[in-house]
Amino acid sequence: PGVYACAKCGYELFSSRAKYEHSSPWPAFTETIHEDSVSKRKERPGALKVSCGKCGNGLGHEFLNDGPKRGQSRF
Repeated sequence: PGVYACAKCGYELFSSRAKYEHSSPWPAFTETIHEDSVSKRKERPGALKVSCGKCGNGLGHEFLNDGPKRGQSRF
């Protein structure tokens, strides 16, 4: 329980309340803590490259429409 923060600068990214079980080996989240927690850029259809909104550290991807509910994304 708690807050997941950027390993490089400590900026708050995700809350454990937004975490859910997914078939991938990485933690999965439905939403960020702050509107500017992450920055995004299109990488390929259905996936955005995600970086820390404060320092730009690479965080992985946002997979569009792959969340636990219809129309929800997965970080």
